[in-house]
Amino acid sequence: MGADKPEWITIETIVHSPVEKVWAHWTEPEHITKWSFASDEWHAPHAENDLRAGGKFTTRMEAKDGSFGFDFGGVYDEVRVNEFISYTLGDGRKVSITFADQGKETKITEAFEAEAENSIEMQQSGWQAILDNFKAYSEQAE
Repeated sequence: MGADKPEWITIETIVHSPVEKVWAHWTEPEHITKWSFASDEWHAPHAENDLRAGGKFTTRMEAKDGSFGFDFGGVYDEVRVNEFISYTLGDGRKVSITFADQGKETKITEAFEAEAENSIEMQQSGWQAILDNFKAYSEQAE
């Protein structure tokens, strides 16, 4: 391993909602708690978000049966409203998210540094499941 650069994983989706609505659903804690989990067996009971460069965020992700939970969080590196977010996770990995305004829909592209504990496929499918959950929530929420 050593000085090898981490592999980056990219996922994306198109949300059939305008970028302003998508941005609000992605960044406001009252919305984050309604979508930031990968399956129906999980939930996000709490979220905090200081959306600015140097600001911190934390989302609590837990299994609904109480068997497991963790805090997902980090510090923002760059924030451009309705366009771009980048942050550094607590373990030092980098994440970037681009919101492309396509009129009545928004393309979200999320790229993140892989971690060493789980396979690339598992990480990609887990993050994609959360992104798919976001898409479903954002398209039906007000």
